[in-house]
Amino acid sequence: MSRSDHRGVAVAVGILAFGLVACSSGGGGSASESDGSADEQGTRTVETVRGNVEVPDSPMRIVTLEPVELDTSVALGVVPVGTAVLSEATGVPAYLGDEAASIETVGTVAEPRIESIAALKPDLILGTETRHAEYYDQLASIAPTVFMASQSDPWQDNVDFVGRTLGREDDAQALLGEYRDRCSDIATRFDTQGRTAQLIRPRDDVLTLYGPLSFAGSTLECAGFTTPPRPEWADEISVDLSPELVTEARADVIVVTATDPSDPAAIPAAITANPGALPNPQAVDQSYWITGVGPRGGQAVLDDIERILSQPN
Repeated sequence: MSRSDHRGVAVAVGILAFGLVACSSGGGGSASESDGSADEQGTRTVETVRGNVEVPDSPMRIVTLEPVELDTSVALGVVPVGTAVLSEATGVPAYLGDEAASIETVGTVAEPRIESIAALKPDLILGTETRHAEYYDQLASIAPTVFMASQSDPWQDNVDFVGRTLGREDDAQALLGEYRDRCSDIATRFDTQGRTAQLIRPRDDVLTLYGPLSFAGSTLECAGFTTPPRPEWADEISVDLSPELVTEARADVIVVTATDPSDPAAIPAAITANPGALPNPQAVDQSYWITGVGPRGGQAVLDDIERILSQPN
């Protein structure tokens, strides 16, 4: 079946699901469109990139399409019934804990499956304008749909947004406060001021360096480190280097992401062969350093930073 055929089926399923939900509980319609049933449930207005959206006061069956929405929802105790993932082969990231193990996958972040989302009968769908704009009308026919503007926005702002959407803004602020307090504690205890740190992700035949605008890069800076300066950091979260230029990543602390940090080959030879510029590189789990954006991912990154700094020199 072609992609266009899939979309045709998706639209039909979405419309059917919308009709069923609308008949039973008001579903994706606003209070004024559902003869008062949404009012009986209680709704709130959330300002989004698509305008104001009426959402349930206490959504119980949410679907998330973006990693920061998944992480934040789980951290706030609103475990999604479904989520899009970066890779269906790896599924829901293990770092999110046992309560996230039962979340059903509904395709990838890049290509969510509309029919799978409709089958879960969600009462709220969270997505991102920059990634999911083409799916909005289909999603909104299933349930109230709230889009963040961009996954590239500062991640803590997106955590705030998810908190407001779920009616748990104070709890989201508390989670971010715990994260910032722990950053300050690590910076003080390990005297990180004035030290540099660089996060490197090996990818095929290049090495990707992450800067202070990235999720994990900003967490290294939150813990008191400075990212070695590059002109790209004004606008970009990362920059690719050929292995021959790896010494440009020179820093006091070198962190290297891997799918399996315990693998002896996790750190490429281009890095280990340059101990003068890249001393004692440390392998860390890519599933939260790169893709685990959110309060739980932030705490997991801080766990690793504390572990690395606790090692004897």
